[in-house]
Amino acid sequence: MIARFERYCRLAAAASLMMMALASGAAVAQNYPNRNITLVLPFAAGSGTDTTTRIISQHLSAALGVGIVIENKAGANGMLAATYVARAAPDGYTLLVTTNTTHSANPYLLKTLTYDPVKDFTPIARTGDLPFMLVINPELPTKTVGELVAYGKANPGKLSYASGSSAAIVSGATFAHNAGIDLLHVPYKSSPPALNDVIGGRVSMMFVDILTGLPHVNGGALRALAVTTKNRSPLAPNLPSMQEAGVPDFDITSWQGYFGPAGVPKEIVTRLNAEIRKIVEKPEIKAQLATLGMDAFSGTPEQLDAFVKDQLVLWEKLIKNARIEKQ
Repeated sequence: MIARFERYCRLAAAASLMMMALASGAAVAQNYPNRNITLVLPFAAGSGTDTTTRIISQHLSAALGVGIVIENKAGANGMLAATYVARAAPDGYTLLVTTNTTHSANPYLLKTLTYDPVKDFTPIARTGDLPFMLVINPELPTKTVGELVAYGKANPGKLSYASGSSAAIVSGATFAHNAGIDLLHVPYKSSPPALNDVIGGRVSMMFVDILTGLPHVNGGALRALAVTTKNRSPLAPNLPSMQEAGVPDFDITSWQGYFGPAGVPKEIVTRLNAEIRKIVEKPEIKAQLATLGMDAFSGTPEQLDAFVKDQLVLWEKLIKNARIEKQ
């Protein structure tokens, strides 16, 4: 009888603690947010992720009734930003807006990784894709991908490619391997300075998101040859895909999403996800982002979690096939 009574007391105490935790979580969500939220980005100002995040954050700030602070922490292939957020308090006030660079490619590109893309983060919402395109310095005597490949084979050692993200690194290496040409890789901390050197003729070419590269293409400072997606992109319908242009097995897309540190309360995740989805799914905002080269859409936190795990498998294969060694 005494043992049964003690067991009952333990169960009652556990139930009481659970109710207190649920009440506490509800109270936190009810008061959230009551101060500014910081969005940490792994790329510099002017990058595609930076530009689209600033547009979405304006609407998110209005929806939540607090200020949104953008903090650019470029460097170490996005590892600085990812590690900073992974070690932040899981209270919903420090979030990471990132791409496949930190959460798909880095585990297979870097020998030392100071965060785990799955265990150290709470998925919140995916915000869309940023298709990439191949751009070259217009002084190069080539106007198609086929001509560029032929030029590279006829002039070994003369072509180079810049990179400011993992998508750019993997795209360049995949192009070199699949086309059978020699390309010198020139890495940068972010896309804008890399693009400047392509425009200046110091580097031959670059794979860059459409948002960042298109204004320079339209202005004549760069020549666009193809998009990296399997099929043509509606964001640049006049450009062929790399496969259509003659490079086999080429299909690379950069995605974008919001994450918190591991352990963010479910109620806060639900609130953030709901507001971000409302913003991204508004026709006028989708249209605005499309003009900048972003295919905007969203989903649930669970869908983002599953997507990240699938992308890790895909990018491991891409990097292995391109024969990129860890640095």
